[in-house]
Amino acid sequence: MGRRDVLALGGAALAGLVASQAVAAGPATVKFALTPVFLTSDLDLLDKLKSYLQQATGRPVQLVTRRTYQEITAMILAGQVDAAWVCGFPYVANKTQMQLVAVPVWHSRPVYQSYLISDAARTATDLEHLKGDIHAFSDPDSNSGYLVTAAELASKAISPEAFFSQTFYTYGHRNVVRAVGSGLAQSGSVDGYVYEVLRTMEPDLVAATRVVRASAWYGFPPVACLAATANSENTRLLTKALLGMQADPTGREVLAMLELDSFSAEPPSLFDTIGANMELVRKRA
Repeated sequence: MGRRDVLALGGAALAGLVASQAVAAGPATVKFALTPVFLTSDLDLLDKLKSYLQQATGRPVQLVTRRTYQEITAMILAGQVDAAWVCGFPYVANKTQMQLVAVPVWHSRPVYQSYLISDAARTATDLEHLKGDIHAFSDPDSNSGYLVTAAELASKAISPEAFFSQTFYTYGHRNVVRAVGSGLAQSGSVDGYVYEVLRTMEPDLVAATRVVRASAWYGFPPVACLAATANSENTRLLTKALLGMQADPTGREVLAMLELDSFSAEPPSLFDTIGANMELVRKRA
């Protein structure tokens, strides 16, 4: 046997080994990231969501959770996850690099509000009544948990730091409610959807607080992916699974646990008002 024959046989054997390993490894794992809203602490919900996504995609699924929006955003931009349920703020801030996958539909619409909340005993009815408070924000990259309030103050040429006596971040909307209800903060900015779901899930927690005022409507926190990998098989399968959730019995169970109607395909323009608020805050800075 000549040298060429030996090399050819070796190459064929190597190719066969690689192919057999690929078959043994199975389909690529779908990596879906979740930001630290209330649902990430609900183990039953996470288990049901993972089960549905595995069934719908036909692939193993890994749910990835991190403490901050910044960490999840970085994972999307680095291509470390196939998609992530993010906030509209980081989506708009990175819209040249991100693409929408699906948007949750709540009460028949793909929108939600930011709530200003205080302890239950107060009679405040507007942001002006909260001046001088210790105020809890959710996350510096949260639309409902920071940007909406910061933008309203920016429109009046004032910063949150100047308006409130003290501000801090809780890194979770449930934590904002807990901080206000316990007296750690006198008021807070929180996701209205999360607050309403907590009325059902943890009524005693919410009972210690009250809604001072609800904001205008904004595009619901979307599921987004890296634009460069939007056509990957994993992302396409995940998109199909989310958009088809309402038509599947297990999917409907997940939606019921989330108190959502469905997921829908929406245009980027749904988030234009968030972009306008970002510009207000940028100019004030």
